[in-house]
Amino acid sequence: MKGKKGWSRRAFLKHSSLAALGGSVLLPKRGNGAPAEKSSVVLIRDDAMFSEAGAPREAVVLDMLDRAVTALMGEKDPLDCWRRLLRPTDTVGIKSNVWRYIPTTAQMEGAIRRRVLDAGVPPERVAVDDRGVLQNPVFRCATALINVRPMRSHHWSGVGSLIKNYIMFVPKPYEYHGDSCADLGTIWKLPPVKDKTRLNILVMFTPQFHGVGPHAFNPRYVWRYYGLIVGFDPVAVDSVGVRIIEAKRRDFFQDSRPLNPPAKHIYLADTRHHLGTADPARIQLTTLGYAEDLLL
Repeated sequence: MKGKKGWSRRAFLKHSSLAALGGSVLLPKRGNGAPAEKSSVVLIRDDAMFSEAGAPREAVVLDMLDRAVTALMGEKDPLDCWRRLLRPTDTVGIKSNVWRYIPTTAQMEGAIRRRVLDAGVPPERVAVDDRGVLQNPVFRCATALINVRPMRSHHWSGVGSLIKNYIMFVPKPYEYHGDSCADLGTIWKLPPVKDKTRLNILVMFTPQFHGVGPHAFNPRYVWRYYGLIVGFDPVAVDSVGVRIIEAKRRDFFQDSRPLNPPAKHIYLADTRHHLGTADPARIQLTTLGYAEDLLL
């Protein structure tokens, strides 16, 4: 196995572990503390999601979220799922991402907020934020978090991931940029977020698979994937997402062109920080909806 700076795909496949997240939706555990099941992840796609103007359709986004959550939790009614995830007494922060080129989207934020309210949480105890979470009064008192962001290539961490989405919960995010953001998993153990995440949603409507330089955006490297990836384990969800990004890169460039820098923070969140599982063999993936060019 390579050292920390040379972490390889072979290494993360060989060395993996799993930790459960999600408050009231923790997986059953064995006597040694390890979960008895694989991490469940749902990938749903709908090629009718965009309007003629190119915006996500609100009704389609809500339907995708509902179908993904019910599949993940084994329920028929999405409201039953959200009432299991949240209590009316919770204070809920929806941690979004506002990067102007590929944001989470208002439609996605609105769908989540609607279901949080349907769970009985009062509107004054629900907030959507990204860069202002440390000052936001709802987030400062939050008992539950919903983590949602798009995946894209990233100058410091290989990809912008669900794991990385919590970097705004630290006062100096740049302190986590070293070694390809290898230790982003430690943020999840800090008081503002520890054990609060009820659901992770990776937005794959229009991911970006390549970029050069800080804050890089090029529409040439963006494509319509029409997807959402949902799960309780952020590492498992990110692992599925980065496999899709890597497959798109191979398809586009017609050669093996690894992410530079590598997205090793995802694999190290498993093997070093024990936040979840990055090993595909330990992930139970369910795919729903549009199947063309799945890239898995």
